[in-house]
Amino acid sequence: MIPFSLYSAYLSAADPVVLGASGLDSRELTGVLLVLAVVIFLWGFERYRTTFSKTEFLVALLLSVGTLVIGVFPDVFDRLGEALKIDQRSFAISLVVNTAVVFIILYLLAQMRANQQSVADLTRTLAIEQADNDDAPNEPTVCVVIPAYNEAESIRGVVESLPDVVHDHTLTSLVVSDGSTDGTAARLESTDAMVVIHPINQGQGSALRTGFEIAGQNGADIVVTMDANGQHPVEQLDALIEPIVTGKADYVVGSRYIGADSSGNTVHRRFGIRALTTLINAMTKAGITDCTNGFRAIRTSTLSEFTLTEERFSAPELLIEARKNGLRILEIPITVTQREAGNTKKPTLGDALGLTRTIFITWIR
Repeated sequence: MIPFSLYSAYLSAADPVVLGASGLDSRELTGVLLVLAVVIFLWGFERYRTTFSKTEFLVALLLSVGTLVIGVFPDVFDRLGEALKIDQRSFAISLVVNTAVVFIILYLLAQMRANQQSVADLTRTLAIEQADNDDAPNEPTVCVVIPAYNEAESIRGVVESLPDVVHDHTLTSLVVSDGSTDGTAARLESTDAMVVIHPINQGQGSALRTGFEIAGQNGADIVVTMDANGQHPVEQLDALIEPIVTGKADYVVGSRYIGADSSGNTVHRRFGIRALTTLINAMTKAGITDCTNGFRAIRTSTLSEFTLTEERFSAPELLIEARKNGLRILEIPITVTQREAGNTKKPTLGDALGLTRTIFITWIR
């Protein structure tokens, strides 16, 4: 293995009997270790970029930093060995063994993430198979996709408030119950809504991807997404889809900041949303004011061009993908009200970190 040869060369550099005339000198060894540190970091970053595995990235980062320190500050390990009275050969064996263990851990983490992804794909597949696949409709249609996780108290009211027709388009509703355990799906049994169930909670992004797939299969011209908690204004659906119907835009999103915000968000959350919106605008020139708003309309035919991998924080991923694919994005003012029931499921700090990660990863790929 490369780590064994590198560490052995370094640790025996002062021993001409072990190193031999053909061994690496200190500068060459430092250069090799620096390259190895960069390779390990890039591997970890690539895993994070493609699988969002924070654990793999953290382990790779620590290993990369350790390798970098060995190459740049070799005296540190000399002094450590002297302080612990460990001879060079024992120290070398210890480093080799620990390096091997780290690589095994990274491999197992990669396998675990692959298994998680397989479970997520299977969950979506099972949900999609539950859907009624109708023949292509004769009239233009709008499919309202509503991801729901434990929203039994409000979901029925949201679905029943939807009109049958909006801007001369027949409206259908699709609720994706994402691992709910409170009877969310059962609350909709006597309604006209199509309901599919994720047997395991996967996150809002995963639920939306399931909804997008079903809407496309059923020939919807426009997909609208809205929350299951009653915060989004049903009476503004017509204004939301009008720019797409008239050919002015391909992606329309509502904004509480050019409309009205009665959601009751804390000062910290409002600041976080504005900061993340500023970041997206700086990176993509999207020109929006509310990057986390889930009340949006998208021309269905454009969704096949999106690369969607985010399981939870889907709002910035959708915006950046729309921008990258050249969609005409338009923002309209809306009023966001307080939840009809229940409590928010988005912790402030975790939400901010997750959204920031999603922004950078989507922009980079």
